[in-house]
Amino acid sequence: MAGGEPGGFYLEFSTLLAAALERHGVAAHARAVSTGGSLDNIAELRAGRAAFAVALADAAGDQAGAEGAQIAAVGKVYENYVHCVVRKDSGIRDISGLAGRRVAVGQPGSGTSLTTPRLLEAAGLGTSADAAAPAAGTAAVENLGLNDGIAALKAGTVDALFWSGGVPTAAIAAAQQEVALGLLDLSALLPELRRRYGGMYDRVLIPEGSYPGIPAVWTVGAPNLLLCRRDLDDATVERTVQLLVHNAGELIPQSTLGVQFLSAESLINTAGVPLHPAAAAAYRTLHG
Repeated sequence: MAGGEPGGFYLEFSTLLAAALERHGVAAHARAVSTGGSLDNIAELRAGRAAFAVALADAAGDQAGAEGAQIAAVGKVYENYVHCVVRKDSGIRDISGLAGRRVAVGQPGSGTSLTTPRLLEAAGLGTSADAAAPAAGTAAVENLGLNDGIAALKAGTVDALFWSGGVPTAAIAAAQQEVALGLLDLSALLPELRRRYGGMYDRVLIPEGSYPGIPAVWTVGAPNLLLCRRDLDDATVERTVQLLVHNAGELIPQSTLGVQFLSAESLINTAGVPLHPAAAAAYRTLHG
């Protein structure tokens, strides 16, 4: 299982799924491995180093149609919520306030690093690698992942952190105990995102209470998919689908509110990424 960064939802989910694959006899041995995120995970699949991976639908969609990609979906396992995290004392109230600021946009290899530039472009913001003097109307971007980005936000060396993950994300909740944080409403960007990239992005709510002291906020959501190689054997894929449908309760990390997770109705909504043929057959058998 190609997972994600420590402290993030991908690795938590992947660890639970790997254990469930062993416990229910789907695999004799399974383990989750730490990665940079969606793009790294897809690369692990393509190279044959992983049998399963989790990835954002926008990243998976870019790769699944590529010649020789050998990638298919097993199902949509949960909704990813884009977090734009700022310090409460920053004075930043909306995404336009990131102009002239330093922004952590995800580490290379992560799905966040793909989604964040799309959000900034939709907001009409340019990007610059010059942290000292970004041009007017641009944000100075730094390729920092979740943990390094949180450290930089606490230290004041970046003004905002983008992260795409589950709710709550444990590392952000822990940081909130040390420094007062806020989340920006990103939902106004949806019309432009959909105009540019189609309907894969959704308006989703991070509920009040997800992070202590932070009110409910609307943001951008993207489907998060469980992927596999197209040449993975049918029996393994079919039994994995049955595990997702019948044992979903075993796959919800303790840190999550569970509001965005695994439902029988949403598993087949893979945002245009084709299902593995055995997965499609298993859903037809289960749901007609």
